Amino acid sequence: MIRSMTAYASAEHAGPSGSLTCELRTVNHRYLEISPRLPEDMRNFEGALRERIASRLSRGKVDVTVRLRSEGLAADTLKINGSVLARLSELALDMEARFPRMSIEFTELLRFPGVLQQTETDTDALQAALMDVLDRALVVLADTRGREGQKLGEMIAERLDQIERIVGDVRGWLPEIRTALRARLETRLADVRQPVEPGRLEQELVLQITRVDVDEELDRLKTHIFEARRVLALKEPVGRRLDFLMQEFNREANTLGSKSIDSRTTNAAVELKVLIEQMREQVQNIE
Repeated sequence: MIRSMTAYASAEHAGPSGSLTCELRTVNHRYLEISPRLPEDMRNFEGALRERIASRLSRGKVDVTVRLRSEGLAADTLKINGSVLARLSELALDMEARFPRMSIEFTELLRFPGVLQQTETDTDALQAALMDVLDRALVVLADTRGREGQKLGEMIAERLDQIERIVGDVRGWLPEIRTALRARLETRLADVRQPVEPGRLEQELVLQITRVDVDEELDRLKTHIFEARRVLALKEPVGRRLDFLMQEFNREANTLGSKSIDSRTTNAAVELKVLIEQMREQVQNIE
């Protein structure tokens, strides 16, 4: 299955701790690179988050942003540390005896570190909420990457059809090109004033045809087309395989151009390179 590496997805989870949002942004990358940004009290979950993403994605740069918005402190989540407050009260009475004009407000005591405490967050519940919102965001991301990948696959398939047409055209021109080559050699040998050895024409013809023979290149291009179509139909990530095939396509197109002795095959080689480059650019975005 063709999947793009470029996509965006988000999901939200509402719970006792507040509103939890997860955003995923992915772009093309040679390997899988995960860059998470988590709230401070969720840092301990980074390892689990990375494992979950790695189990779903194989390539791409993934930016993960998690936000936790509290709706305010609930009354039942607050408590007062009685021992600390009692000790502060003793100190306040002592200070009041020494400094009669000194006054201490109750709210000031609450600001003292350790007096007002919030009930500890249920870390298991918070991690479960994070995994839930992450899973839902990953589902949306996979759907988006799949839709984009389908478009990329269709574009590549169209280019493969055009390459196959060009290969067929070049193969059809070869008999005519060889005939023209023979005619040129006969003309050149006829212009030679010295007597030509028997069989010299055939020797030169064989030599020239060997130098410009492109049957192997055309056969390999045909094989690469078949392999690319097979890879496009696989259900696993295929980006690396397609990237390698693009290199092979380009190599054969270059050789075809270098052996060309006819304007038609030269133009065909140029057109092939354009089509291959168009495919290569899109393959860079395939997982």
